[in-house]
Parts: sequence; structure tokens; C-alpha cells
Amino acid sequence: MSALWIAHVTVTDADAYGKYAELAGPAIAKHGGEFIARAARYVQLEGKERPRNVVAKFASVEAAVACYNSDDYQAALAHAKDASERELVVVEITE
Repeated sequence: MSALWIAHVTVTDADAYGKYAELAGPAIAKHGGEFIARAARYVQLEGKERPRNVVAKFASVEAAVACYNSDDYQAALAHAKDASERELVVVEITE
């Protein structure tokens, strides 16, 4: 079953986070991820508000997790770790 990679982010260092975004997009695409929402309009109804929200669709939970653990994504993530506060979850789509 397909899966969604859902990230909620507050950027604290725009320059470093820009480098992350530059590298993360191609890494996610390389692993079959397709962005379906990226920093688009949103309405916060509950929980902690994060002004940047990203949703990518993968073929499976395993594919999304493999992307996250890949060397190329981890190289991108190194730029985001001290440049943002974030939550990331992968959720299986029940089709």
C-alpha cells in the first residue's frame, strides 16, 4: 500500500534549510517520492503550529523509510537538523 511522508517544520536558519531543501528534493524523487503538498496554504486546527508542511507520496511505508535512511537523504538532513524544528511521520494509505 502507498504511504504519505508528512513533515511539519519551523525553519530557524533559512540559509541552512535552503541547502537541505536543495538536496532533499532530488533524494526523495530518487527513492520514488512524489511531492503532493509543499509549503502550501494550510489551516492549523489542533496541536503545535508549524508554518511549513510537506507531504510526499511513496509506493509503501518501507520505501519512505528506506528513503529517510538513505545516504543521500541523510546528507541533506544534516543541513536541517540545526536549522529547523520538525516532526516527520510516515502513514500508510488505506486504499
